[in-house]
Amino acid sequence: MKAEPTGPAGAATSQGGRTRNRRGEGALLRDEIVAAAERLLEREGNEEALTLRSVAREAGISAPSIYTHFADRDAIVEAVLDIAFERLRLLVLDAVGSVEDPVQRLLAGCHAYANFGMDDPARYRVLFGRQRADRPAIGSPKDIGELPEVWRHRLDSFMVLVDALAECVKAGRSGSTDPFADATAVWTSLHGAVTMRQFIPGFPLPPLGATVDDLVRRIALIRS
Repeated sequence: MKAEPTGPAGAATSQGGRTRNRRGEGALLRDEIVAAAERLLEREGNEEALTLRSVAREAGISAPSIYTHFADRDAIVEAVLDIAFERLRLLVLDAVGSVEDPVQRLLAGCHAYANFGMDDPARYRVLFGRQRADRPAIGSPKDIGELPEVWRHRLDSFMVLVDALAECVKAGRSGSTDPFADATAVWTSLHGAVTMRQFIPGFPLPPLGATVDDLVRRIALIRS
């Protein structure tokens, strides 16, 4: 039997001469593709910069190599979305983790969310500003459990907000009778505060920190 040609360090190559991935290296290449897409997004500041050619060039591979791991450009964007949602969740959890007072914990999580939007505008716009054909419709709390698993995971950072408001109610520090609905109103208002500052940067808005405090205290019916 004819021996299969080998590349550097004994790695098997295809008939066309391209070095094949060793066992287990496919996942590594996938991660490199996603990392390249993240770098492009951060550097260029908009999702339009993510094309198959640009991502492949950034990763140092040929464009056809991407198809082994991603069906198309949108699949790469979805992978970037997963990482960004997880990053947001960890930022919120880190902000609230050592805070004992329930009101201050709620405020800390909301400040972390707003700061993420202002500090990382490109990723924020990909998370909450792009049109999605499969976007989930959330009509009431019971619908959360009916969402696809990927969206349940992506909403984990929002559920931290819901839980924080529920703790305020439990401690007698909030007059909310529906923490889920009121947390949704807080989230919507925070999103508006962030996007107003991103898209109308010269408008004389009050400082973001003061805005977050005011919105949360009023909408979550916080009792001092």
